[in-house]
Amino acid sequence: MERQIGKTRLLLVQGDITRQAVDAIVNAANSSLMGGGGVDGAIHRAGGPTILAACKEIVARDGRLPAGRAVVTPGGNLPARWVVHTVGPIYRDGGLGEAATLASCYRESLAAAAEVGARSICFPSISTGAYRYPIEAAAQVAVTTTVAEIPRHDFAEVRFCLFSERDLAVYQAAIAEVA
Repeated sequence: MERQIGKTRLLLVQGDITRQAVDAIVNAANSSLMGGGGVDGAIHRAGGPTILAACKEIVARDGRLPAGRAVVTPGGNLPARWVVHTVGPIYRDGGLGEAATLASCYRESLAAAAEVGARSICFPSISTGAYRYPIEAAAQVAVTTTVAEIPRHDFAEVRFCLFSERDLAVYQAAIAEVA
């Protein structure tokens, strides 16, 4: 599925984010930036030691990454030149600011990628795995925030890469409502 937002192509694909040929991919990281399970572990494994070394430098300099913030490292062995690491919220009940924190992940990631000169970026579905954010609500936040932010940056393409067919369908429905 594809939509044009101004001069930016908004695209949905199903697949493995570590294989996406874009300038920057977004890592749904944990605050330690040391890798973990899910998307985070897959990116660290595929990208190799360069990513972990850069993450260790960031944590040594700035401390753990708070939820809603984003930092950039080299992409190591990935097709992407950069990895934008962002920490999504752990979903509790939806009343503890989770949506605002999740929206900040998308805003900060787009800004961080733009700052290093990325013209294309690919997002996973942030916080919907181990952090238990309901996919339908997360997709609405992701799409709404991203569509609102696209005009502020100079991206040729913004992509969402969803691992499962079901997640792809949820994001397709969200884009149909928003874009």
